[in-house]
Amino acid sequence: MADVLIVDFGAKLRRAREARGLSLRQIAAATKISPLALEALERNDISRLPGGIFSRGIVRSYALEVGLDPEHTVREFLTKFPHDSVTAGSPHVPQEDHEAIESERESAATAVKLIAISLPLVGAILYFTLWSGRGRAPQAHAAETAGERAAVSDAIVERLTFELFMARPVRVEVDVDGVRREARDFAGGERFAFQAEREMRLMVSDAAAVQLTINGQPAVAIGAAGERKTVQIGRQNYGAYLASQ
Repeated sequence: MADVLIVDFGAKLRRAREARGLSLRQIAAATKISPLALEALERNDISRLPGGIFSRGIVRSYALEVGLDPEHTVREFLTKFPHDSVTAGSPHVPQEDHEAIESERESAATAVKLIAISLPLVGAILYFTLWSGRGRAPQAHAAETAGERAAVSDAIVERLTFELFMARPVRVEVDVDGVRREARDFAGGERFAFQAEREMRLMVSDAAAVQLTINGQPAVAIGAAGERKTVQIGRQNYGAYLASQ
């Protein structure tokens, strides 16, 4: 496979030259390079090239004359002929940095030492953390369970139950937890009960015509006779409406 790649490089140069209708002598005259050297380049015979920067200079000049990208062609030349006689001093070929290599070795050695020192310390921290965690786990679990029970209990207690008694005909509109529940004219003596998870909004055409109870307890009057009134009662403020408070 390597032999095919080498042949391809010289053939590529020759095809580019022929496509321009140029002869080796014409390129030699334009570049001041020996026709023998140009011919050797097309044959991939780098042993007849001067070597190093001079060989790369020949490739660059040839590429310019036949319309190829000179830098790309030089890099391709270095790839196809990775010999010291060709690559010496080329900026396209990475050189070993012995100081950097030595520095990396020292850094690696330091890292290994730090890991060796740190492992016992990390193990001790993990041991004491797990040991102390075992002692606290039952109490923490008990506290969480108690908190959950308290939250459920509070939710049950704070579920609000409302009942309206209409002392005389009145227009009533009720929204429960943001949703319209009732909106109609009630006759005197009617009762209307409902529950709310969070809050209710009550709108009446005659505030004194409606008597309200909250969770079975009488509420204060929500307004005066003939007054159109709107109240919003929820978990946070229902205590303020209780008559016993």
